[in-house]
Amino acid sequence: MSHMNTRTGAATPIQKAAVVVSIAFLVVGVLGFVPGITTNLDDLTVAGHETDTMLLGLFQVSILHNIVHLLLGVVGLAMARTASSAYLFLIGGGLVYLALWIYGLVIDLDSSANFVPVNTADNWLHLALGAGMILLGLALGRRRQAKTSPTTPADSTPSQPV
Repeated sequence: MSHMNTRTGAATPIQKAAVVVSIAFLVVGVLGFVPGITTNLDDLTVAGHETDTMLLGLFQVSILHNIVHLLLGVVGLAMARTASSAYLFLIGGGLVYLALWIYGLVIDLDSSANFVPVNTADNWLHLALGAGMILLGLALGRRRQAKTSPTTPADSTPSQPV
């Protein structure tokens, strides 16, 4: 599987999708440290549910939470260099977000188990991100495979020696 579309030298749609998702993670990671976009920034903690720091007034964040977004963005950009690794990023990242969604549903949000931290808004966002990343990976991965699959003519069966 090549870096790019061999005819045009351009990135494939799945690579472009991985780049867009990665940039979104980088932007969110940075915004988690920006006053005004993130409220109660003076209350920002390294980790834990005790923080009142909220990105866009909805999503509970911590330094750990922001760093995870930044790291995911960097990993995604690196993996977007090839179509096969872009596919793995979207599917794998989507599975991680679905696992984080389930984690957020089963833990007590007011307990020390909520070290990321997550709140109800985060949980719904994690569900949407997980499902969206997986759907993108599957749809664009299938589309890429359809374009690169060799076709065999119906009458190309090898002849048997007599």
